[in-house]
Amino acid sequence: MIAVVGHTAVDHISRVISFPPPNGSTTILDRKVYFGGGAANIAAGIASLGERCTLVSAVGPDFAGSEYDRWMKRAGIVQQFFIDPEANTPTAFMFTDPTGDQITFFEWGASRQFAHSDAPSFPFVHLATADPSFNMKVAEKSDFTSFDPGQDLHRYTASDLFSIIRHTSLLFANQHEVEGMCRTMDVSREMLIGMVPMALFTMSDRGSTLYHEGESHFIPAIPVTCADPTGAGDAYRAGFLSAYRRGIPPADCARVGTVTASFVVEKVGCQTNLPGWEDMKKRYENYFGRFDY
Repeated sequence: MIAVVGHTAVDHISRVISFPPPNGSTTILDRKVYFGGGAANIAAGIASLGERCTLVSAVGPDFAGSEYDRWMKRAGIVQQFFIDPEANTPTAFMFTDPTGDQITFFEWGASRQFAHSDAPSFPFVHLATADPSFNMKVAEKSDFTSFDPGQDLHRYTASDLFSIIRHTSLLFANQHEVEGMCRTMDVSREMLIGMVPMALFTMSDRGSTLYHEGESHFIPAIPVTCADPTGAGDAYRAGFLSAYRRGIPPADCARVGTVTASFVVEKVGCQTNLPGWEDMKKRYENYFGRFDY
């Protein structure tokens, strides 16, 4: 069982002509509503790949019985939810320009419940975007902790990051988050890598690099037609964690993450085009060779 801690959210995803300057405006080309939230995206990806998953999250009274709730239950995700009766289920407003760059506005809503809730302990947990104090408490209690600061990095102080990294077995971050963590903690990239047993840094369409046991492994991205980059990182984490729980070597886990992410970017929406294990395996072998797992 893989536990995932963090946001469940409703995503409003828009394409815009360009990002406006301060006090300016822009034209929205299209807008759609999708299931999202970093932790929920990862949980959905894990479930799609055939692994059992518990999602620790916070939602408002609008969630129970919703289409999103029904979809999650059909997927077999175990819901360990905090309910805030006076708040909205978290909501993300994402705007992507023609170059693929993205700006996100996020309403925490019910996620404020994390700060006042008791932290569970797990044998294997991934900490996605969520309340820093809650994530730190979960990390302290759990056996294997995977940590991803994500877009909530700005909520972490240097002390928070040092505290949680002391209990981190696997650190995920994209290039912007790596820079932000190093700046906040006043450490170099090499020092950050040295603080954890395993680190995985993603670089969008430029691939990813795994740092493990003193070695680095570069994994190229798979060339696909990108409809929307939203959710690629979450799918990568879902693929890696699912493979890792099956005892697959870390470098191959990173390739599984890359393949899983390649499916998601082909469609708009973080949970719209998640692959099953056999579909993932077929594409893996097309690009990376034999996959005997």
